[in-house]
Amino acid sequence: MGAAPATAAERWSAHGQALRSSFAAHSSAERARSNPNARTGDGIARSLFAGGIAGALSRTAVAPLERLKILYQIQHTRPPSVWQALVTIGQKEGFRGYFRGNGANCIRIFPNSAIKFFAYEEAKELIHSVQRQTGAEEKMTPGLRLLAGAAAGIVGMSSTYPLDMVRGRLSVQTESGGSLYRGMGHAFVSVAREEGVRALFKGWLPSVIGVIPYAGMNFAVYETLKEVGVQHYGLRHEGELGSGVKLAAGTFAGCVGQTFAYPFDVARRRMQVEGWKGNTAEATILAEAAAKSGRRDVQAAAKPPKQQVAYMSMTDAFRRTVAEEGVSALWKGIVPNFLKVGPSIGIAFVCYEWCRQLLGVAPGTPKIG
Repeated sequence: MGAAPATAAERWSAHGQALRSSFAAHSSAERARSNPNARTGDGIARSLFAGGIAGALSRTAVAPLERLKILYQIQHTRPPSVWQALVTIGQKEGFRGYFRGNGANCIRIFPNSAIKFFAYEEAKELIHSVQRQTGAEEKMTPGLRLLAGAAAGIVGMSSTYPLDMVRGRLSVQTESGGSLYRGMGHAFVSVAREEGVRALFKGWLPSVIGVIPYAGMNFAVYETLKEVGVQHYGLRHEGELGSGVKLAAGTFAGCVGQTFAYPFDVARRRMQVEGWKGNTAEATILAEAAAKSGRRDVQAAAKPPKQQVAYMSMTDAFRRTVAEEGVSALWKGIVPNFLKVGPSIGIAFVCYEWCRQLLGVAPGTPKIG
């Protein structure tokens, strides 16, 4: 007696399994041919290291503006000018004050950047595999780059979020306001003990939503601008582009992505510091800077809040911020952030590509997308 004919579901299952196996085998072979060193365990480690170094160097280069941005974001009143705030930080805390929280930020950004860059490369390979199997042209469009970048951003941010939350707390505390945390380890233990483990993930949702346009546009705009540059200058591949052109492309990409994602960053930062007694410490530096500005409207607005603000959710943070401070409050700190994020993203992209070449894991035959 013959075997029963396969059902439609079984046929589709077998077809899908064969297709997945084909994807994996073909993708591995293609990537190995492109650069044999990149797909070994050592090659993957080098790629991750290149991404981590790029992130740490780029953030350290703009650390003073990064700290000022955070202070602006959690300020519930009108802040002083960027210059006056920077001067006041130097006068009150010295040179080290500009880098408060940067050590924690580097510890956070190293794995974040490493995973994000690696995830983007993997997402591109997955897309290329699908294109090869479907007979489509093997090319990354701006939309596909946006998708791959968004996925990479979500993976990178989610995997290191508690580090970002603690880094935000360390950046906010001041010398005059009293340093509540002695370091990153002490901050982790204190937050978990006093506020619960869930507090380490405060602001995670707006971070996920915000990283989609931010990381997605960073990669999409940067890669697309490189493609335009290759065509404009009549080059053979993107490897021939100068570092200055890549830096300019990365800087512009960072500004575009941050403009769309910034309100979510403000909501995230406020949720991270809510219910924390160090939340009022930020008023010390900014209020003093406002007093030195000589502007009465800023002086009156810079008084510390009478009570801490607690948000029930991301939506509540948006609603109350707009109701109490106006729509423009969702972009508080955007000026120092533009000064920071543009060069930071540009430096990160250039350093990443440079490190990959130096470590011997850059593609053997460079191509766009």
